[in-house]
Amino acid sequence: MDSVSKYGVFCKVAEQKSFTKVANEIGYSQSAVSQIIKSLEKEFDTTLINRGKDGISLTRDGSEYLPYIQSVYLAEQNLATKNREMAGLEKATVSMCALSSVGRHILPYCMRDFKKKYPQVNFVVRQGDYNDTHDGIMDGTLDFGFTIIGASPQLENVPLYSDRMMAILPIDHPLANEKSVTFAQLADQPFILHFEGEYLNILNAFSREGVTPDIQYKVYDDYSIISMVKKGLGISVLYKAVLKDVSFDLAVVPIEGNHSRTISLVYKNWDTLPKAAQKFAKYVIDHAKEIFDSIEL
Repeated sequence: MDSVSKYGVFCKVAEQKSFTKVANEIGYSQSAVSQIIKSLEKEFDTTLINRGKDGISLTRDGSEYLPYIQSVYLAEQNLATKNREMAGLEKATVSMCALSSVGRHILPYCMRDFKKKYPQVNFVVRQGDYNDTHDGIMDGTLDFGFTIIGASPQLENVPLYSDRMMAILPIDHPLANEKSVTFAQLADQPFILHFEGEYLNILNAFSREGVTPDIQYKVYDDYSIISMVKKGLGISVLYKAVLKDVSFDLAVVPIEGNHSRTISLVYKNWDTLPKAAQKFAKYVIDHAKEIFDSIEL
């Protein structure tokens, strides 16, 4: 059984009124139990136990000390229980903010497998943009989150995988059957811009190719953009992970060149993260690229 502190030994002796019974219960020798009581008496500079032919009993001082020692022993037990809970990740909650692609395709696999090992862990997952993730971690409402490299320089970044830009077009669009397209081919089409806040990855990709898209809509939500493209309102550029399982009635065409964003896991201070958050974050770091690489459009 777990070791018992000196305060626990005293409480048990006071209850059972026998060194021998306590020794047998906790797996100590009788002399060891006696020595523990003597050390307490030395610590408190008084006699706590009457030892006589008829057995043992508490002295008046022992009776006075008993409720306080019981309180200490109870606190020790509660602390040990909490430590076991934390070590086993029982009744823990992990809070995070995820981009829609991460929340839809990466986290479900990770949470499913993690809960097989730690079924008592609960998750709170917010969907948000780069700013939501940064602000939630900085104000302490989130344990960690997912963003892109460079979006949160104040936080620690762990790169996970590179998510490639893809052109999305109505199924009957003239470019729909091309093996690949260029930004120049996309620039003269009615364009639905995925609004990424101040991090203008898609616009910057057009700019690097020396062209400017004909922006007719700016839309925050990935899946609203997909619906708009299907309805023929324009074309757009989104990321590979966003487009899994949504290509029905939609053409998804690779864009020539190396145009992507690097998804990273971000946190403020690893050492102060709760144990459950540390373990889950480590699991995501170890498995996210493998999961992403398995995504097929």
